[in-house]
Amino acid sequence: ARRCYVTTSTGKSLQFKLDERTAHSSLDLFKKNTGVIYRVLGLDPSQVQDNPERFRDWAVVLGDEKISSGRHYWEVTVKKSQEFRLGVAEALTSREDCVGTNSSSWVFGYAQRKWSAMTNNKIVPVTLVGKPDRVGILLDYDAGLLGLVDTGKPAVLHSIRASFKGPLCPAFALWDGELLTHSDVEEPEGLK
Repeated sequence: ARRCYVTTSTGKSLQFKLDERTAHSSLDLFKKNTGVIYRVLGLDPSQVQDNPERFRDWAVVLGDEKISSGRHYWEVTVKKSQEFRLGVAEALTSREDCVGTNSSSWVFGYAQRKWSAMTNNKIVPVTLVGKPDRVGILLDYDAGLLGLVDTGKPAVLHSIRASFKGPLCPAFALWDGELLTHSDVEEPEGLK
């Protein structure tokens, strides 16, 4: 099982749950919409309420809060997952694309035992990161920065620079396992 702990700091805390309206039919939410499990077969799409906010082709779910300023941090504990993506997407990102493949989403992906930074279908290898048990995501909206954080050091391992224009939501994609989100974890000292 993959577990994901999502937290924020500095100023007013960002508290969110996973937005069921955006969840692909292969993703089941649980624990009051703080966790998500990937189901190989998933739900029959015809049995899921038709909703223009739902991702149709990719196993993606967004958080239910929109971020348009400030510095935010969350952590992800990963277990028994070999392929996933963690990051942010514009609230109005296309529901036909996977996060990381368009110009309105920025993610760190893990697949084939390797990390990469992904946006607009550009993939940049991220080195010196092994199979994670726990990583952090640092978003500084105003500075245009999304960072992958080694929670053990703590240190930013890789950064994606962007000009964020619209409100962003935490974004998660997974193709096996599960994740569990938790709000309100403090950003580690020394990441500034």
